[in-house]
Amino acid sequence: MRRNRATKREILPDHKWQNIEVERFINHLMWDGKKSVARRVMYDALDHLAKLASVENPLVVFDAAVENVAPSVELKSRRVGGANYQVPIEVRGDRRATLAVRWLIGAARAKKGKPMAEKLAEEFMNASKNEGVAIKKKMDTHRMAEANKAFAHFAW
Repeated sequence: MRRNRATKREILPDHKWQNIEVERFINHLMWDGKKSVARRVMYDALDHLAKLASVENPLVVFDAAVENVAPSVELKSRRVGGANYQVPIEVRGDRRATLAVRWLIGAARAKKGKPMAEKLAEEFMNASKNEGVAIKKKMDTHRMAEANKAFAHFAW
């Protein structure tokens, strides 16, 4: 029998922008508990984004990037009668945001040759314009879900 679900922790807004989504992004960006490093990278990325996009509030571009990358369907493996099927299922709100953040960070980390803040800012900029590696990942996921639509009756 399964245990109780984990309780959701309340995330407080970040210090500089007073935004919960920024703090959630910082938490995902953090490695080995080094939150101050993750904060510095995120704030530098937002500052760089403000210059890059020539906007006074880079959170508008950040929010647009996260929203554009968030998938509406994903694939789950189901074992039915000895065969594995990739079953498309809808993604609920929390998971959509988590996947979007994970894909944005992964796309930025995959680039080489620049500081992480610049790579993040470029990825935010591209994602807000529906371009870039994170958007490609979303489109691939949607394409796979469309191709496996025939197995949707296996979802439970």
